[in-house]
Amino acid sequence: MSEILNKNGERLERASLGGGCFWCLEAVYQQVRGVDHVVSGYAGGPNPNPTYEAVCSGMTGHAEIVDIYFDPKQVSFRDLLEVFFVIHDPTTLNYQGNDHGTQYRSVIFTHSEEQNRIAREVVAQLEDAAIYSGPIVTQILPAPTFYPAEDYHQDYFNQHPGQGYCMAVVAPKLAKFRAKFKVLLTD
Repeated sequence: MSEILNKNGERLERASLGGGCFWCLEAVYQQVRGVDHVVSGYAGGPNPNPTYEAVCSGMTGHAEIVDIYFDPKQVSFRDLLEVFFVIHDPTTLNYQGNDHGTQYRSVIFTHSEEQNRIAREVVAQLEDAAIYSGPIVTQILPAPTFYPAEDYHQDYFNQHPGQGYCMAVVAPKLAKFRAKFKVLLTD
């Protein structure tokens, strides 16, 4: 894994998560303390440079994901996963709410053996705790090539808070996160 630095030259880590529409995940993780930036995009399909329209067809094999660049001194990968498992339903195969298709699957793309170990531990702990009514179907896979989504998808919720999907789907997930994870909120 190549080293990623923030504007102050401090080392960042990268997390790649898919749990439905990337607009929801992006809006939440932008408000997590220690997250430097979030990029919406696509990963997991065989063809390079997919477009939103192609991914939405469900035929490319790509998932809508976010790449999260974070300062591990301020927030841990485990913390990011704890948020992840609250803001989406990891028991539904290939859909979240009204979004259906493999592009909306629950997936953790890991960037190291450590991330893989932590992801598997978190899933095992959640299953042991029987928090969900069904089994967790979240895939845990090595990170493939990431393709940033088109510019109009970046920072989507902040730029379109009054859009119907944002009001009906993104805002409630953001409110749920803010209520449950006050300790992780940015100042």
